[in-house]
Amino acid sequence: MTDTKNHATGTPGSLEGRVFKPASPLEISEAVDLAFDYRGDVTLTLTSGESAIGYIFNRHVAAGDSYIEIFPADRPDPQRISYCDILTIAFTGEDTANGKSWETWVSKKESERRAEAEKVEAVARTKGYL
Repeated sequence: MTDTKNHATGTPGSLEGRVFKPASPLEISEAVDLAFDYRGDVTLTLTSGESAIGYIFNRHVAAGDSYIEIFPADRPDPQRISYCDILTIAFTGEDTANGKSWETWVSKKESERRAEAEKVEAVARTKGYL
């Protein structure tokens, strides 16, 4: 599977900006697995020459009948696409989950709590309570 990376965009540790060109059914399956776990839109280039842009919300893997389902960016109804119709998968949408780990959230909340405590202390000092 060819993996190209557009280094002008994307975030380290994220798939954002990458383009996968699977060369076999196994590689298509691997690329779809990555796209399914991705928290952003992907752009699929299809064997018909068309492109589909959207969020992959479902996949079905079965011998001879594997497909994905996406919420297309340009229409309201979900779209089903067979694995065998996929030429490339590009991670084109913003990776909304990148950098949003539990540790990051805890650190942010702790910082907000410290700032609020400092503010309350400053008000108490101004009023002569401390």
